[in-house]
Amino acid sequence: MARVINDTCVSCGACESSCPVAAISMGDDHMVIDAGTCIDCGACEGTCPVGAIFPEE
Repeated sequence: MARVINDTCVSCGACESSCPVAAISMGDDHMVIDAGTCIDCGACEGTCPVGAIFPEE
């Protein structure tokens, strides 16, 4: 299971630099997580200043 970033993302990039497998990049409107690359470690979740990252359901 991967993490997802919702629409409250402010595109600050804090999560991108925290990802050990480079699964996060800028999407059309906000940061996105590549589910195929994500190892579900949760490192990004704690770095998001607006709490926009969640476990995928």
